[in-house]
Amino acid sequence: MKKWVMGILLMSLMVMSAFAQSGSRRVTVSGTVLDGDDKSPVMQATVQLLAPKDSSMVVGNVTNLDGKFSLSARPGDYLLKISFVGYKPVLKSVKLTSARQRLNVGEIELNSDAIMLEGAVIVAQAPEVTASEDTLVYTSSAYRVPEGSALEELVKKLPGAEVDENGTITINGKEIKKIMIDGKEFFADDPNIAMKNLPVNIIDKIRAYDKKSDMARVTGIDDGEEETVLDLSVKPGMNHGWLGNADVAAGTEDRYSGKLMVNRFWGDNQFTVIGSMNNVNDNGFPGGGGGGRWGGQNGLNAVKMGGFNFATKSEKLETGGSVNFNYRDADIQSKTNSETFISSETSSFKNALTANRNKTTNLTADFRIEWNPDTLTTVLVRPRLTYGKTNNASDSKSYTFNADPEHDTDELMNAEDLTSLVPEENIINTIVRNSLSKSDDVSAGGSLMLNRRLGKPGRNINFRGTYNYTNSESEQFSTSTTEYYQQTLEEQLEILNRYITTPTKSYNYSLRFTYSEPIFKGGFLQFSYNFQYSKSKTDNSTYDMPNGWTIPEGYLTDVAVFNPDLSKTAEYDYYNHQADVQFRWIREKMQLNVGGSFQPQNTKLSYKQGDLDTAVVRKVFNFTPTLDFRYNFSKTSQLRVNYRGRSSQPSMTDMLPIVDDTDPLDIRVGNSGLKPSFTNSLMVFYNMFNPEKQRGVMTHLRFQNVLNSISNRRQYNEETGGYVTMPENINGNWNLFGILGTNTALRNKKFTINTFTMSRFNNIVSYISDEDLMNQADKNKTRQLTLSERLRGTYRGDWWEFSLNGSLNYTRTRNNFQKENNMDTYQFSYGASTNVNLPWNMSISTDISQNSRRGYADASMNRDELIWNAQISQNFLKGNAATVSIQFYDILKNQSNVSRTISAAMRQDTEYNAIYSYCMVHFIYRLNLFGGKGARPEMGPGGRGGFGGPGGFGGPGRRRF
Repeated sequence: MKKWVMGILLMSLMVMSAFAQSGSRRVTVSGTVLDGDDKSPVMQATVQLLAPKDSSMVVGNVTNLDGKFSLSARPGDYLLKISFVGYKPVLKSVKLTSARQRLNVGEIELNSDAIMLEGAVIVAQAPEVTASEDTLVYTSSAYRVPEGSALEELVKKLPGAEVDENGTITINGKEIKKIMIDGKEFFADDPNIAMKNLPVNIIDKIRAYDKKSDMARVTGIDDGEEETVLDLSVKPGMNHGWLGNADVAAGTEDRYSGKLMVNRFWGDNQFTVIGSMNNVNDNGFPGGGGGGRWGGQNGLNAVKMGGFNFATKSEKLETGGSVNFNYRDADIQSKTNSETFISSETSSFKNALTANRNKTTNLTADFRIEWNPDTLTTVLVRPRLTYGKTNNASDSKSYTFNADPEHDTDELMNAEDLTSLVPEENIINTIVRNSLSKSDDVSAGGSLMLNRRLGKPGRNINFRGTYNYTNSESEQFSTSTTEYYQQTLEEQLEILNRYITTPTKSYNYSLRFTYSEPIFKGGFLQFSYNFQYSKSKTDNSTYDMPNGWTIPEGYLTDVAVFNPDLSKTAEYDYYNHQADVQFRWIREKMQLNVGGSFQPQNTKLSYKQGDLDTAVVRKVFNFTPTLDFRYNFSKTSQLRVNYRGRSSQPSMTDMLPIVDDTDPLDIRVGNSGLKPSFTNSLMVFYNMFNPEKQRGVMTHLRFQNVLNSISNRRQYNEETGGYVTMPENINGNWNLFGILGTNTALRNKKFTINTFTMSRFNNIVSYISDEDLMNQADKNKTRQLTLSERLRGTYRGDWWEFSLNGSLNYTRTRNNFQKENNMDTYQFSYGASTNVNLPWNMSISTDISQNSRRGYADASMNRDELIWNAQISQNFLKGNAATVSIQFYDILKNQSNVSRTISAAMRQDTEYNAIYSYCMVHFIYRLNLFGGKGARPEMGPGGRGGFGGPGGFGGPGRRRF
């Protein structure tokens, strides 16, 4: 028996040795594929090693985002074939020998196929999405959107993409922080500018990836500090010369819209001017790719914006920046009914109507200067200036009850006598409030980074300094009338008129030194020290207005009475020392970053309010561990595991022994015993993509829990309906989130199926209100499970596209105190959309979806909405440079805008005003003055090719060169 075992072990070792020797004899071939005209990298080009005898493929791959490729094969003679749709294929003989483990064939240029340029149609469907390492690449021409659409409508159709009503973009669960054009920042940190204003017709590819930090880029060592970005590439031929887009529209219901964009591209330089104005909530084309959505942006919003963005690059100097002006006038009206959980048996109910008119002005200037005086030194400067002004008015009316009034908000608010609908013993209070707040904020600052490579790869010394100064002035005028139904007669009516001014000045700076040392091949140690200091001073002065708001011009101080008990002054001095140690291990397929941050902090607060004049010093020590592991199974398959711990300190004012009764119904009490909270975050990400079959899978799991989370302990006053609130640590808050997305192409890639599955579990805890604030109040726990599925199937033909889509969202809510609020709710939607190019330069787009909601206790929430939108467009003028389109929104007039939020402390249903059914007529004109060889393409039918928009020449998803 032992002999058999030894024999098997010896044979295994021999086989493994043979494989190892065979593997060691493999030779790696690498190179870069470039466009022969503009020398730009060609990504996703097919690279193959062929056997000379029969041209059979031995091994193949595709180029990455930089046009680079790498193949491994055994020694021998081969044909290297490089091909891409629209280019002439290149064949090159290569000889691989065991004496040379790596062969770099250098730069290989692909030249445009002259026959194709004359009008031949390449029968090849453009892939919807491809993957290269950790980057997803979406092809614009594979997604049909209505004529004249902005970038937002294209992003909504991308598999795994979500755009919420606030404009927040997520790709596979990751929030997009920045949009770039050809690798250069576009309007700093405001993705909405590009989303609302960039026309789809100039975009060739969209790449979604985690962009490395400035430090990681200049040092060459990944520090794990990245942000998820969308990087847009301009269509070939359009990155030389001038191009512009003007879009003006008018519609029913007094709707209007106007956009203007002018771009200038030359070499590595860009200049963009953008301006727009509209009062349609920036909706674009409703539906956003189907699947059904409830409501839209809240309120009626009129927006005006303008700005410019630039980027230049020379041998040693790279500059960029943007200046952006934005004005928003928002008219938001809401109707709310809510239930606050008081105990296991009782609740407080509130119904409210609120009208807000918010006017906001913002000016932001961001610049970037990077200088490389030599190959070892980098200097990066980022100055920033912002100005903001607000003018917000609010009117509200609310009723509070100790039992469910069983009438909707409109009935209650319109009743001449509230007691005719609700027994007086069930009414706690009615409140009428009006307020006006104004503010002016100026902020200036920036950062400077110096990096020097010290000869040996990976050895760097780095300095980074930041500075910011803010000056803010604000004032608030408010009046409130509260009627208490359960108080004695003399206490039933309370009228408060107040004027509050709050000037605030603050500044902060930080100095950070970092040193990186390679300790072995692929292994690095990084040490850094950071010092941060910040100082802020707020002077809050509160005045009572006993005679109301009849104020003679310029005589405010004569009728206002200073309230010393509510006025307060707070001055902060904050010192933070941070020492970081990071170990980085980098291999061809694997990266590991592990380390920790040590943070001794010292904070001093000087505080004055009424008779209280105190100075408090807090000293804490924080430790933050980090781990980031990545493994690349192939160029298109990656596993990533990331862990981060983060400590958060409670507010210093929350820890003071003070009572703030500025609002008698929301009195705040400090708690000196608050502890810091600590958040654990674990993320696992995996993606796999087969470029040959156009099939991919992506999954993302995230777990987060918070130790010593800061909640609120509340004492409820049954006579007034008000609360006394004290912050208190609590444990038990955690959540688990997971998504699974698939993309499958069928039948020569004319049919595609996309699925996106999401699950989330939230364990939410809070304190139940008690009659005594200092009692150990019970915890209320709400467990919420959400499951959702989105499915879309698309057929892309030569001249039309048709999609079927559906979505299902199921939420299960369980509350351990308020059993009657346990719910199983459903939101489901199904529908279809189509885009048709007609032969006389006309196109038709339409989508229709049935949106339904079930399972809500309030019958008005359980509704069906059939939403139908349509657009017809006609192109004309030479090269189809102009378009007239008519857009119809919510033709059946069924859309509403309602939402529900649930926590361990309350549930709330809200309905907002919004823009619903209307019609718009657009006129669009495109200017294209391109330079360079073959840079002025002719428009195909329907204007969908070239500058006309996505879909390629001659039909969606095809390319005509």
